[in-house]
Amino acid sequence: MKYNNIPFFLVGALLLAPAGASAQEETTDSVEVVNVAYRQQAAGDILGGVSYINMEELAKKNYTTYSLEDMQGYVGGWNGNSLWGMDGDNAGYMVLVDGVPRDANNVLPSEISQITFLKGAQAVVLYGTKAAKGAILITTKRGKNDGIRVQVTGNTGWQVAKAYPEYLGAAEYMTLYNEALANDGKPALYTQQDIYNHASGVNPYRYTDINYFSKDYLKKAYNRSEFTAEISGGAKRAHFYTNVNYYRNGDFLNFGEAKNNYTDRFNVRGNVDVEINSFITAYANANATFYNGRSAMGDFWSATSTMRPNFPQGAAPLIPLNLIDPNAAAAWDLIGTSSNIIDGEYFLGGTQANSTNAIAAGYVGGKSKYTSRQFQFDAGVNVDLAKVTKGLSFKAMMAVDYATTYNTSFNNNYAVYVPTWSNYGGKEVIVGLTKQNVEQHSGVQNISGSTDNQTIAFNAHLDYDRTFAEKHHVNAMALISSYQRTLSATYHRNGSAHLGVMAGYDYDKRYYLNFSGAEVHSARLPEGNRNKFSPSVSVGWRLGNEKFIKDKDGLVNDLMLSAAYSIVNEDIDLVMGDKEYYLYEGLWSTAYGYGWNDGFSKQYTYSTQGSNPSLSYIQRKEWSVNMRGQFFHKILTADLSFFHNQMQGYLIEAPSSFPSHLKTGWPDGSFMPVVNNNARKHVGMDFSLRAQKKFRKVEAALGFSGTFYEATWTKYDEVVNEPYQSRVGHDVDEAYGYRALGLFKDDAEIASAPVQNLGTQVKPGDIRYEDVNKDGVVDNKDQVWLGKRLGYYGTPLTMGVNFTLKYKGFTFFALGTAGFGGYGYKNGSYYWVQGDGKYSAVVRDRWTPATAATATYPRLSSASNSNNFCNSDFWLYKTNRFDLTKVQLTYDFREDMFKRVIKGLSVYASGHGLLTLSPERKHMEMNVGSAPQSRFYTVGVKATF
Repeated sequence: MKYNNIPFFLVGALLLAPAGASAQEETTDSVEVVNVAYRQQAAGDILGGVSYINMEELAKKNYTTYSLEDMQGYVGGWNGNSLWGMDGDNAGYMVLVDGVPRDANNVLPSEISQITFLKGAQAVVLYGTKAAKGAILITTKRGKNDGIRVQVTGNTGWQVAKAYPEYLGAAEYMTLYNEALANDGKPALYTQQDIYNHASGVNPYRYTDINYFSKDYLKKAYNRSEFTAEISGGAKRAHFYTNVNYYRNGDFLNFGEAKNNYTDRFNVRGNVDVEINSFITAYANANATFYNGRSAMGDFWSATSTMRPNFPQGAAPLIPLNLIDPNAAAAWDLIGTSSNIIDGEYFLGGTQANSTNAIAAGYVGGKSKYTSRQFQFDAGVNVDLAKVTKGLSFKAMMAVDYATTYNTSFNNNYAVYVPTWSNYGGKEVIVGLTKQNVEQHSGVQNISGSTDNQTIAFNAHLDYDRTFAEKHHVNAMALISSYQRTLSATYHRNGSAHLGVMAGYDYDKRYYLNFSGAEVHSARLPEGNRNKFSPSVSVGWRLGNEKFIKDKDGLVNDLMLSAAYSIVNEDIDLVMGDKEYYLYEGLWSTAYGYGWNDGFSKQYTYSTQGSNPSLSYIQRKEWSVNMRGQFFHKILTADLSFFHNQMQGYLIEAPSSFPSHLKTGWPDGSFMPVVNNNARKHVGMDFSLRAQKKFRKVEAALGFSGTFYEATWTKYDEVVNEPYQSRVGHDVDEAYGYRALGLFKDDAEIASAPVQNLGTQVKPGDIRYEDVNKDGVVDNKDQVWLGKRLGYYGTPLTMGVNFTLKYKGFTFFALGTAGFGGYGYKNGSYYWVQGDGKYSAVVRDRWTPATAATATYPRLSSASNSNNFCNSDFWLYKTNRFDLTKVQLTYDFREDMFKRVIKGLSVYASGHGLLTLSPERKHMEMNVGSAPQSRFYTVGVKATF
């Protein structure tokens, strides 16, 4: 029976089946070499916990601007935030660029050859303590071709804002603020005439109604342009690769100095591979990045969420000069001393209480420039020791990176002018001005925020790789590795040093056994506990090479089953607040206070931390299983993993097992030690599916990936008021708060309900909560775990789908990502509107006596309201969403069109962040107090010579 003609729609149906898996994007060939810990490995021999992306192939159809952009759309186990949900409060996955710990944002997609995601503990154990929560290996391109090859890429596009927050206009705000005062039994602040004046626009410079998201301050879109030149080549003994890149981003702001805001980056990356002789090769990699960001003074985006539309009252930020009465000589004389006349037409308005504002600062407050310089260098040598014994080799690498950042700025003091208004003949004019602040342009350049960081890394290893009798394959490694990072203003260097060992055996590419381990060391632990061994064992059965599978006429082209058990010791979570070292020491401090004699200050000494010589590593104990295969003549590729791990020994600093009198509030002293105690369990699965088929001149491919995980506390040191408040058995990211029962309708309902003792006297329109323990009072004893996950480390279920269609020279590519099962709190200033804060559009659905039956928002109040604005399921929302993340159309011209002058030419157009499908789309696409999310539309051209 033949399967090479299986209809593609059946493959699509298989892809949508819940129990499927597939290989990663562009990685279906089992002979492809994959970069793993300190070595390369054939893709077909990997024993689970690893996914990878061929970035050079992906870049042919998908232009991206960030190295890890939307990788959850291709890779199972990566949810955009963590690997297998293993991120944490102090540190998460480790990123290595060409084997050196580096930042993912300092290497661009055009520079990358392959990205490997090491998810399983067995895949990261050789990296020691710092990669205990997974690692991402980014491998840059290298020169491979003889002769010279030049490829240039240029593109330009526009970032278009998705949405802005919606706030009330001045008149509506003033009306509702009066309502809030009335709800609190207070008199109105604004008269009806005040409200009318602001609503009518009779004089917008006195009766302001400022829309911070109008065209007066913002552009509809801004440009991003990028140019890349790649040069590679060489001959028999040496090859090289060079990437030169420059990009520049604009900004949405469209006024004053802020018009000139930008960020840009210039980067040169290069490497050389040299064959020194028949058994020694060497390489060198270098990278230099120059990053700049220019911005006006003032935090405009923050101000948009706090500055009310009628604020400041009586004076707009900019006021026309022609509103000054020609006869107001004193006012003209005063304004004549100002050098801050905007466009020759406006002066800066303000009030005595508000003598600065973000708009004025954006015009005349000065400017700042952020500068970052990064220089990275690494070199290595590979020695073939076959003359010593066949299969033996030696590899060593040394890296030194420097990174500096600093800010330069010109900080100007500016004056605002408080107008005195009068009405002459029905026209409002300014008859007087009062100056606030001193106007000063010193011309002095200020330098701040200076940092200097350094990374030094080294590793060396003996490798053995040999096959005996054509069936017995043995490989082994003995490793020494270390790195350290020196950070500005940080005394202790952050680093890692460990020894590693790996031994593997496979029989006839069918039966696999692998052992890996690392002897780790951590200076964060007491002497005697600083060294520990992390072991890992993996087994595999490659059924695809069994005769009874091979003879099935293409039904199964490859099939690998594997399992692993590992214990990884980590110190990245050995942190308490800002303390990383000496957590095991007994610490003492001194202070001054009253002595036995009244009125006399005495110095005293007190304990701040007890000693614990038994402090130890946090351990990741994990078992996992994996199935990977290719089916139907390689039409379908699948990869499925299941994992179960325990993270044991998280730190606590005030153990409940110690008497409470050993810790004091004043002074902040304690005899209690830091101890290992808390534990949590991670359980989940990931999967990837990929199907590809050629129909005459049409090639189609469809990929589907997903990650699901749960993380629950199995042990937690706590003292709770009620048993149901214990964290044990609940999700690490589970929402905690009150159960809301709606809004109080009237005083009678309040009188009959349990007393709500949450800091605010409740009134009709306030949120009513459940008295969980039935004691007649609603207080903190009634807070419960709400059974909703907040997705701290990614949504519980993350999915991705990608589709490629090729016809002649055209390539259509689409990518979608989705997240399900998560919840969030609507608890920012946009939703928790209280006091005299800015009113958003959500308050239109507020409770009033007339809307008591339909209201979805509590009553307004001019004071803070701790009853309404606290975490409860009233404010929870589902974060379920599907995003059409990317669509790109590429056309590749035929090579024979250019008579060998150009070896290849492609043009493309793409859109990123195009569509979000979710009941909460408006909320999810809205940023409050920061620059908006945007859609990116771009066109580009790529030419190869």
